[in-house]
Amino acid sequence: MISNNPFSILSETVSPIVMQGFILVMVILIVSGTIIQMIIHKNITYFFNNAKKAKQSATREISATEKISIISKTLVYDIGTTSELGFGKRRLAHVLGMYGTILFWVSSIVLVFSYTGVEKILSPIWSILWHVGAILTCIGGYWFWLFLRVDVSAEAHPWYRIIKADLFVLALLACSTFGLAWSYTQYNGLETLSFIFLTLFVLSNLVLFGGVYWSKFAHMFYKPGAAIQKNLAEADGSRDNLPAPADAPRQFGLGIQREQPKHY
Repeated sequence: MISNNPFSILSETVSPIVMQGFILVMVILIVSGTIIQMIIHKNITYFFNNAKKAKQSATREISATEKISIISKTLVYDIGTTSELGFGKRRLAHVLGMYGTILFWVSSIVLVFSYTGVEKILSPIWSILWHVGAILTCIGGYWFWLFLRVDVSAEAHPWYRIIKADLFVLALLACSTFGLAWSYTQYNGLETLSFIFLTLFVLSNLVLFGGVYWSKFAHMFYKPGAAIQKNLAEADGSRDNLPAPADAPRQFGLGIQREQPKHY
């Protein structure tokens, strides 16, 4: 099953043009939802104003080479490994979910546009990557949802408590779960179940990409910009108008050692 391209079999009843059009519509929903959120919430205005204030309070000029180095390090290390979460289970769950999702989305695009349709060759490698991406997304997402959420661990809320901010992770998990279920039932010839899971797969994608404005989806675009701005501010001395770290010993007392930090 894992080397099977479910979109290729689907093309026997649904035109590849329709599948490609669906993906393009999802891209349009992402772009439009993000732009609308930026306009209404004024995120871009905040970033520009913050950058302007930082430039005025900078204590040194950063060269172009240093800027490139800082931006590259931020993207590769801070964003690529979610370093702000520190070492631990929460960071690992995020990394699994992040790279699983990227792999799932990229392989979906490649399979639909390059390996689905009449006279198109099969690609076991991309099919495997599609399934592996969905599996990694499920592992990281369910691990985070059931065991690692901050409000659940710190505030004793039940795991099934759902708020608007949870729309992104739940829709993402639904896409991966229903996608795998659709592939499995399709491969085993379970036509009725296959149709049901395909329908749920399509609907979950519509919720995920159509709900960009209301979910944390757009944060994936804000976080790199915010992290880059923060690191540049530290390098030029502006530090977002915050004081420099005090060069003094920590004096927390013994109480800080009574429980290992796990909530945040």
